[in-house]
Amino acid sequence: MKKLQEVFNRIAKSKKSKKDIMDQYRDALDNNAEYNKIKEKIKRLRDEKKSIEMMVQAQMGNAWTALENLKEDIQSDTELLSDIAVTQLMEGESLEVKDDNENEYEPQFTVRFKKIR
Repeated sequence: MKKLQEVFNRIAKSKKSKKDIMDQYRDALDNNAEYNKIKEKIKRLRDEKKSIEMMVQAQMGNAWTALENLKEDIQSDTELLSDIAVTQLMEGESLEVKDDNENEYEPQFTVRFKKIR
C-alpha cells in the first residue's frame, strides 16, 4: 500500500500541472476577440436576469422570506444530522435513516486535508 505522503505529493503535483494547463487555456481565451464579445453579452444578460429575479422576489414578499428561512433551517439541520451520526458511530451504535417511503439511507464519510498556516 502506498504511503499517505506519496499519494498526497502525487495529487499536489497533478494539481499544479492542471493549474498550469488551465492558465494557458484562460490566456488563449482572453486573446480571442469573439470569446470576449460573447463574455460581455453574457455579463449583460446575467445582470438583466438578476434584476428580474430581484423584482420577482420582492413581489413574492413573505413567501420568498419563508423560502430563505427554510434554506437556513435545512442547512443547520443537515449539520445537526451529521453531528448526531458521527456521535452515534463513535459510540458504536448503528446508523439507520428511512424516508417517508421506507427507503433506507446509509451514511457516507469523507476525509479532506486542509492546509495549516
